[in-house]
Amino acid sequence: MSRTIALIACFVFGMIMFGQYFSDHEIAHQINQTVLEYWQIIFAFTLLIGVISYLKNSIKDMRKPENRPYRLVSLAGLFIMPIFAIIWGIKADTPFMWMFENVQAPMQATVFSLLAFFVASASFRGFRARSLPAIILLSSAALILLSRSALGGILWDQIPEFADWIRKYPSMSARRAILIGIGLGSLTTSLRVILGIERTWLGGSK
Repeated sequence: MSRTIALIACFVFGMIMFGQYFSDHEIAHQINQTVLEYWQIIFAFTLLIGVISYLKNSIKDMRKPENRPYRLVSLAGLFIMPIFAIIWGIKADTPFMWMFENVQAPMQATVFSLLAFFVASASFRGFRARSLPAIILLSSAALILLSRSALGGILWDQIPEFADWIRKYPSMSARRAILIGIGLGSLTTSLRVILGIERTWLGGSK
């Protein structure tokens, strides 16, 4: 019974939100605004559920001695940052902003640097000039990398212009094709969920 109610609610609200995009009526705008307000409330509850789930998993993982220091640091950050924000606010020259600028931001930069390193190493292994498309891909990637560094302008002042041309035309054409495919896939998945064909979000395949 609960699965049937969930499917009916998904169908009704899905069709309402789908239809309001094609209507300029005042009622459609009011429905959209009301749903957005309720969405913020639902998001707050989902955030609370995520925090509780993270706490449960962290406490469970702390039973392993090798994971305990990392979990303690993460839990300390989880509680300290909201406390600082509530007591002193999030303006400049507050403990919250100091933690954000001197702890969180450097850690994020470190993670993105590691990600860039792994992407570069994977690209180096994948860029093998074994065919004409691979040669074109390798040349374009090298040109883009040179244009993003000071070395490109030193070697030849036209390298940045060629790199801009690649980004505006060949790269943009491929990006638009990918975005169209993503849009069609998202539309298909949404229709399957709204019509009740796709039911895995209910916790099962039947």
